[in-house]
Parts: sequence; C-alpha cells; structure tokens
Amino acid sequence: MKLSASRFSSTFSHFLALCCLLTLSHVAQGSHQWQSPIKTVVVLVMENRSFDHLLGWMKKSVNPSINGVTGQECNPVPNSTQTICFTSDAEFVDPDPGHSFEAVEQQVFGSGQIPSMMGFVEQALSMPGNLSETVMKGFRPEAVPVYSELVKEFAVFDRWFSSIPGPTQPNRLFVYSATSHGSTSHVKQQLAQGFPQETIFDSLHNDDIDFGIYFQNIPTTLFYRNLRQLKYIFKLHQYDLKFKKDAAKGNLPSLTVIEPRYFDLKGLPANDDHPSHDVANGQKLVKEVYETLRSSPQWNETLLVITYDEHGGFYDHVKTPYVGIPNPDGNTGLLELVKLKLKLDEDGDERKKKRVS
Repeated sequence: MKLSASRFSSTFSHFLALCCLLTLSHVAQGSHQWQSPIKTVVVLVMENRSFDHLLGWMKKSVNPSINGVTGQECNPVPNSTQTICFTSDAEFVDPDPGHSFEAVEQQVFGSGQIPSMMGFVEQALSMPGNLSETVMKGFRPEAVPVYSELVKEFAVFDRWFSSIPGPTQPNRLFVYSATSHGSTSHVKQQLAQGFPQETIFDSLHNDDIDFGIYFQNIPTTLFYRNLRQLKYIFKLHQYDLKFKKDAAKGNLPSLTVIEPRYFDLKGLPANDDHPSHDVANGQKLVKEVYETLRSSPQWNETLLVITYDEHGGFYDHVKTPYVGIPNPDGNTGLLELVKLKLKLDEDGDERKKKRVS
C-alpha cells in the first residue's frame, strides 16, 4: 500500500508507472517469463490537502524518516517583522484557502524569483477572511488516526508532487491520462464537453484488462470524453452497492478507482477531505476501503494507492522543483504562456517571475 498527500511540482507520472504493473503482469502470464505479484491496483484520490498539513507532524512521533515538519517552518507577514510558524492545531477549515493557478504561484514563489514556499501567509491575507494562520496549521497524528496507523505499517511517498500548481480538475485529469490537455483551471464549458485525450482506461480496455470506477456522488472520470462511450457504461459502479460485494467475492477489476463523495447529501456527508468538509469523514472512508480490501481474497495481490489531487492552499515546506523538470505531456498551451508572468509589486514596478512548466 502507498500513502501520499500532495506536494508541488509539474510531474505526476508515479501512478501511471504503477499501473504499468497491470500490463506487465498480464503479459507475463502469457509468456511465463515473469509475473508481478500485483494483480489489482486500487486508487483513491482525495481532495485539497498538503503533505505537511496531513502527515507532516508524524515525523516526530510516528515515523522519523518522513520528510515532515519540526515547527521551525515559518512564513513572513507582509509589511511586518512578524512571522507565522507552522503549528499542530489544525481543525475544521472554512472557508476554502486559495489554490488557483495564480494563488499557488504566490504561495510557492512569495516575493522571489525561485520557489521558496514563503508566500502562503501573503497569499492568504490577500483573500476575504483571514486564513493566514489556518494555512500554516497541520493535524496532530491523533487527529487523523487512520493515517497515523497506516503510516506505521506501510510505505509513504513524501516526494509525490501534484502535476499542476493549481486546482482540482486539471490535476485529476493528469491522474489517469498524464495530461490536462492544457487546462490550468475549471472551465465549465470544457468540463461539460469533456476532454479528448486518451486515458489509462482506454489502454487497459485495448489490452483486454478490466477496470472499474466506484463512485459515490458523481464520477469525475466522466470529464474524460472517452469514458462517456457506451462500451464503458458497465465500468461505472455505485460504490455503496458494489464495492464491498465485489471485494468480498474477489471480483475487483485489475484497476479499481474509488471516487469519494464530493458534496453533501441528506444523511451522507461529503468524505473527500475538500474544505469545508470534515476530515473525520475522509478518515472513515479510508478506513472502510482499507478494511474491505484487507478482508478480500485479493488482498495479497493488491496495491492500494491513497493520494490527493493537490495541496488546497495549505502550507508545505518542500520547495517545488523547477530546474530540469521535463514537460509532462508535451503540451505548451496555457502553461507555456504563463511561464514568465508579469506581476505588479507594491510600488507599481514590474518584475518577472519564472514559473514551473
């Protein structure tokens, strides 16, 4: 099992590499030359929390090898000699911190020209409401007990970066297709039309390898236009009706995607961890998924990947790599246009800020 929360970068190929295990496994079965022990990859992508926000404080009491926090991580308060340092008293968050492309640029670069992670407080103060302390808080291990137990027993990725320094859907598009097709924001018309790129689902289908998407509210995978084809209609399953049954029978498909509940329904609170949703409900979902898989006859041949689409505006101390970072999809679209972004400073002078691509 692999556990990760999002840091920042412009690459997100880890998951697709893991999915190659499925293809290799099936090829090996035919050739009898090599066989992977992994037959089923289960992926749960949660929402809008940074690594330090969720797991950073586990360095002290759970796993000292984690690249987490010490409490010495601080951000300056603009026009002041004061700083706000990272603390361990995160609680319910409302409203939602900034995490647009422009907001993340400010968080990562601060007032400099290279990533410093010194702009979180500055960016938070630029938004309605004062979230400058909120974004500089992380959870104590006992506040996220399911993750605390999993971190003790399983592998943790502390260098797994989100694909785009920006919001949810472009990053979710990357997860299963290795591209956002140039998108860096939520454009309703584009989402309604669907994005045209091929996905890991298409590749698996072409190789006669099964996959299934278990959704709770809506399957956001339908933002891929190809997934709307009639041939995929029986790949979509209602989570509450099918997941536990399929797992108990050993019938989970080779790639099993679990989509959390993205918004509240009557009697069914959202469990995706996106602020202002309660992370306690996310913990319940993770526990349910883990225990369901653990009791499945497929357990010993299953890889469970838990990650987050992006950081959601919460502080992380690991500086975004920016030198020698390959273009993840060959698409120069909007990302290329904003590589060098002009920003007015307080005196009205212009300065260039180099962006990651």
